[in-house]
Amino acid sequence: MAAESTPRGTYWLHAIHPVQAALTNPARRIRRLLLTADAHAALVKLVPLPWSVVPEQVDKAHLSSFLPEDAVHQGAAALVEPLAEPDWDAAIERNQGPVLVLDQVTDPRNVGAILRSAAAFGAACVIMQDRHAPPETGALARAASGALELVPVLREVNLARALEALKKAGFWVMGLDGDGAQTLAAAAPQDRRVALVLGAEGDGMRRLTREACDEICRLPISPDVESLNVSAAASVALYEFGRNK
Repeated sequence: MAAESTPRGTYWLHAIHPVQAALTNPARRIRRLLLTADAHAALVKLVPLPWSVVPEQVDKAHLSSFLPEDAVHQGAAALVEPLAEPDWDAAIERNQGPVLVLDQVTDPRNVGAILRSAAAFGAACVIMQDRHAPPETGALARAASGALELVPVLREVNLARALEALKKAGFWVMGLDGDGAQTLAAAAPQDRRVALVLGAEGDGMRRLTREACDEICRLPISPDVESLNVSAAASVALYEFGRNK
């Protein structure tokens, strides 16, 4: 029923934080807003009326019929259009934080968690592939917990070319890999901005992406642990950049 109820070119955001963030984002176009009475009361406290869309009050069972069976919706769902592609220059200059580049990170929950860390630690934007990367979906937005509305996402056909463009803009491009010669803290420059490249779990960065990096570095983790989940690695790395400002 969920697929039949979702018009082409739209998807359902669900849960309080993603819906709250969508309501406060002027760039987000919301087609419908379904709320239980409790969710409506909670959102009114978080986002003052009026809203850009008139909510429809529904019960939990009716709301669940629009969503995947495993969706934890907390009584709130919004039918939305995907966000427009942000301007490249505006995205990378949004603040002076690092830029995250994801090379074939395909799990929407990982990408969502990375966006959440990017928002928490002040990353300027996230760059990922146009293909071999998850589309904007309710699952990704749920994992991002509102950060999808806060952190610009740039999608590029050719990541190596995007890294060259970042270098021309003055960035030092650092790839994160367990075999890096130096730790991230030791290698991070103090006098220029950083673009941090993270590869897919298991395979890591592809060869051309790796060769486009200025430097390969690692996180100093215990030898008893082979690696970190990519979203956990992103969070630790972003914290390290912030700590050394």
